[in-house]
Amino acid sequence: MLNYIIRRVLQAIPQLFIISILLFLLMQSFGDPVATLGARTPPKPEDKERLRRQLGLDQPLYTQYVVWLAGNDWMLIDMDGDGISETPGKRQGILRGDWGQSLVTRRPVLEMIADRLPNTLVLMITVEIVIIIFSLLVGIYSALKQYSFWDNLITTVSFVGYSMPVFWLALMMIYIFAVGFKRMGLPYLPTVGMFDPQVGKTTLEVMRHMVLPVATLSIISVASYSRYVRSSMLEVLNQDYIRTARAKGLGYWTVIARHALKNASLPFVTLIGLDLPFLLAGAVVTERIFAWPGMGRLFLDHVARADFPVLMGILMLIAIAVVIFQLLTDIVYSFLDPRIRLN
Repeated sequence: MLNYIIRRVLQAIPQLFIISILLFLLMQSFGDPVATLGARTPPKPEDKERLRRQLGLDQPLYTQYVVWLAGNDWMLIDMDGDGISETPGKRQGILRGDWGQSLVTRRPVLEMIADRLPNTLVLMITVEIVIIIFSLLVGIYSALKQYSFWDNLITTVSFVGYSMPVFWLALMMIYIFAVGFKRMGLPYLPTVGMFDPQVGKTTLEVMRHMVLPVATLSIISVASYSRYVRSSMLEVLNQDYIRTARAKGLGYWTVIARHALKNASLPFVTLIGLDLPFLLAGAVVTERIFAWPGMGRLFLDHVARADFPVLMGILMLIAIAVVIFQLLTDIVYSFLDPRIRLN
């Protein structure tokens, strides 16, 4: 097991290197970051050229990549209403733990990510827990009641839920549980932000603001994942070892929980393993609609400004998380299925 983990980590190094190159090249098509600088006053042509030289944007792409990766001497840019000033500084590079500085806010990228990441994790971990619990319950029940009225009803509802666009579902949730409930004089749910500033950031207040975004993200995923659980359970329930376990006199739920579910969960573990890294990225559309101050909203805000350091920082964080969680998924696989050996 240890040798396998070490080998996978060593394999991840060139993978991340190649990913960083591809992401860096794709960033060039996002727009001109210099054109968005200068706050309300756009930079003058001569200032734009000077900014390009100071930020290294006049250099070849491979030089810009090496500076971003390994670091170099640079100039810290301070823009205000009086113009553009320069302060000598030094950039250490991402390999040395310095992920750069935002071109828009002039704050360190890691500091900006650290501010938003907890908000995203609070939302997305809750969503993932809801998805796992309800997908298993709905999928197992549907498999055990195959072709019954409830199975057909769950199948119909699942297809309807899976076909709904997330932005439409979010707007419908707002219209029903916020606007509609308020009109009827019923207790209604908040739709904007993480908490009410007049109340404060209390646990109950955050939970109230999480209801609608969590429901929006969970409904579509549960509708999809429960179908995978149902299909896997039906396949496992027809295996010989399940019939053998029943013939030995084991209880019905013992067979389901200890034998069928363990093997049927393998495809589900794969789906969750692919989903978990993107918890760090948040939900771009949902966070924008509900004004949730998370990573998805941060990414969307800085895409519009072509803020390369922030975008590269978020995307590289996701890439690193993908490598880590895929390794963890393989390890979980080996525990669920003894036939899998990690050597």
